[in-house]
Amino acid sequence: MAKKKAKAKTTLKKEEEFTYRGYTLAKLKKMKLEELAELLGARQRRKIKRTLRAEEEKLLEEINSGKENIKTHLRDAIVLPSMVGKKIGIHNGKGFEYVEIKPEMIGHYLGELALTRKRVAHGAAGVGATRSSKYVPLK
Repeated sequence: MAKKKAKAKTTLKKEEEFTYRGYTLAKLKKMKLEELAELLGARQRRKIKRTLRAEEEKLLEEINSGKENIKTHLRDAIVLPSMVGKKIGIHNGKGFEYVEIKPEMIGHYLGELALTRKRVAHGAAGVGATRSSKYVPLK
């Protein structure tokens, strides 16, 4: 008789819905800016309570209008629930780095999402760079 292989039971968990401090994304989008500020950290709350700058208001209008290809230099703008799902070009000092805003990014600054420095990848040392390379025979 042939042996029967036991099939491993795979249970797929139902994808958990995103919540931010106990509120779903839909509820967060319906909230007023002042109510949302109470859920954010102290620095973000203070910035919102002192009212957003004109440039930040303009960015929010652009996002809410449904415009695509949004570019911004405002690295100090706070990621709000209305930005979720949008693709925003954030200036990193050299060019625009496009980032798709996800729900987990709410409360962070745009500048945190577009890095300004690259990873350093050094090459090999050249001839004469070190004392030991002085004695490498040249062909």
